[in-house]
Amino acid sequence: MRTTYNSATVRLYHLSDADGGGAATTLFYGPLSEALRIAEQQPQDVQDGLFLATDNDVVAYLDLMEG
Repeated sequence: MRTTYNSATVRLYHLSDADGGGAATTLFYGPLSEALRIAEQQPQDVQDGLFLATDNDVVAYLDLMEG
């Protein structure tokens, strides 16, 4: 993810891998710090499909945490 800050507005969403292409479900839209707190509370199988989108980039939640 490009340089960002804790209060940057992000979209936290889950991308399902369901048959037929899946769907993106928004879980939260707001500050990065809050999005990370919400993502951390999700079960592992949900975390596997979480993504964070800023106005200029998208990153998988787990990639960001490993990062």
